[in-house]
Amino acid sequence: MEPTTAAILGGAAGLLIAFLVWAAITMSDRERAIAPEPEPEVPRGVGDVLAVLRSSGVVLDHDGRVVTSSPAAVTYGLVRHGRLVHPAIQTMVEQVARDGVIRERDLDIDRPGMTTTSYVAARVAPLGVRHLLLLVDDQSQGRRVEETRRDFVANVSHELKTPVGGISLLAEAVMDAKDDPEAVDRFARRMQGEATRLSSLIREIVELSRLQGTPVLQDPALVDVEDVVALALEHLRLEAGAKDITLTDKVAEELYVRGDQDMLVTAVRNLVGNAISYSDPGTAVGVGARLHDGTIEIAVTDQGPGIPEPEQTRIFERFYRMDAARSRATGGTGLGLSIVKHICANHGGDVRVWSDGAHGSTFTIRLPMAPETLEALEAAGSSEPTSDSHTDPTPPPLTKEPR
Repeated sequence: MEPTTAAILGGAAGLLIAFLVWAAITMSDRERAIAPEPEPEVPRGVGDVLAVLRSSGVVLDHDGRVVTSSPAAVTYGLVRHGRLVHPAIQTMVEQVARDGVIRERDLDIDRPGMTTTSYVAARVAPLGVRHLLLLVDDQSQGRRVEETRRDFVANVSHELKTPVGGISLLAEAVMDAKDDPEAVDRFARRMQGEATRLSSLIREIVELSRLQGTPVLQDPALVDVEDVVALALEHLRLEAGAKDITLTDKVAEELYVRGDQDMLVTAVRNLVGNAISYSDPGTAVGVGARLHDGTIEIAVTDQGPGIPEPEQTRIFERFYRMDAARSRATGGTGLGLSIVKHICANHGGDVRVWSDGAHGSTFTIRLPMAPETLEALEAAGSSEPTSDSHTDPTPPPLTKEPR
């Protein structure tokens, strides 16, 4: 090839390379000029979806900070102070944040400050580029159903046998004494008492069955604890007055929980009703409520005979009666405390008992605090309310603290 032709070809190749470099630079500049839209803090519609989910839902960033969550997640105790509470779930979130692989696990988790264990199915998946979605389904209902299936029929058949048998025997006695008006009247009154007890037993069995088949509340409402205590005491003032028992209350202001007001009133009413039944005439029953370490505590204290320590672990069992003869005399069914236990569990809380075994008992319902409690405190310029925020009521003050 002649030198002139080689020079021409070399120049053409240089021009082509220069053109390609110029084109690449130009396209890169154009791409930089068109800045991508920033991803929104939370993808559109996520908040609406969380609001209607039956599961507890939480949106997090890759550092594990909570961006938003459903009301059920707060009620369930999954989130506190903008962070996940349970280490096992935190570990799942960290793993998905690292590799973007969806993970699912069945977990047994303890609620903060509670003795209740929950059985859940947790699922963590990427949500866009910057976020993660956590869904937690409560599986405790299935466990409770299995436990109930094993012993519920046996318990119910045993408990129903007593009043039904009593009514049958009394009916025979009425027939045999048909010529004795006084005996007929006496037997008829006893039949009426057994029928009333049977009606109460069936009603509480139905209530307990409903509670055992209900998971943690999905759409909890904001409930004022002061209203709950006031309504519970209002229902029992006549019963207390008939025994000359004084009802006192000592409730801090601005205490709120998320849940069902009617169910919570039932729980407090059952505890106060028990206290009245087992207290001697002329004594007092006190009810107090306070905020303690992020938990709402509602305590019911009586001046009854006390509960021996071996019995304290069993009194929340279905149909368990510490004193069967006294329970029959007071119309007790052995289900009241079990109902309280399940109401507390359905609200993400628990119930405890303290007694020295000789004199007096204190039952304490503990529930997760609603965020509105702190908001009300901040608005009032306070830090944390206690039961001392009201003037001391008449005796008995709530001096016994649960262990």
